[in-house]
Amino acid sequence: MAKRRPQRASTRPSRAGNPLHILITAGPTREYIDAIRFISNPSSGRMGYAIATAAAARGHRVTLVSGPVALPPPQRVETIPVETGREMAAAARRAFRDADAAIFTAAVCDYRPARRDRHKLPKDPDGVTIEMTTTEDIAASLGRRKGQRVTLAFALEDRNGREKAERKRMAKHADAILLNGPANLNADRAAFEFLDAEGHWHTWPSGTKQRIAERIIRTVEKMCASR
Repeated sequence: MAKRRPQRASTRPSRAGNPLHILITAGPTREYIDAIRFISNPSSGRMGYAIATAAAARGHRVTLVSGPVALPPPQRVETIPVETGREMAAAARRAFRDADAAIFTAAVCDYRPARRDRHKLPKDPDGVTIEMTTTEDIAASLGRRKGQRVTLAFALEDRNGREKAERKRMAKHADAILLNGPANLNADRAAFEFLDAEGHWHTWPSGTKQRIAERIIRTVEKMCASR
């Protein structure tokens, strides 16, 4: 797992043209059943890492809170590796305190086992029932206390995408949301639909994740400049 990289000193102005502090969450989380087994998802973290790289290239201070991925930490980015949703939430809360904007790309598990066994559970030929509990919605928790910060959320949907994304934007108190589908997972290229702060939809053509990331950062800069 990536090591934490040192944080760059930066001021905290919140308008485009000056360095912003941008929090980015990326990758999957793992929720453990026992000492060995866990539930997770196939998120590669590529989109979040591309956004972090694009933000750093434009001179912004970036804190990247990352679940387990097979990617090197981006240069000039403070990368904080985590495993579970609870760890990601705690790290994101700390970074959010002095952030100007937050971009929530992480695919946090919606559920976790209600109990984690300290040892490896033996195989039961009759099967096993695992009680699950809902995890914290990090984007929603931080969105409720965002103040003048800009927050951008992601929605991964396979049907009724726009309707669900509109509800998610409200529930997460996000200024905008990017809608994508399962085809974007682990892909080099991606296509998104963007729901802006006024509730208007914009179709973004397919492009490399790095090109999409650059567009996202320019969009966040404009949103911060309007605050």
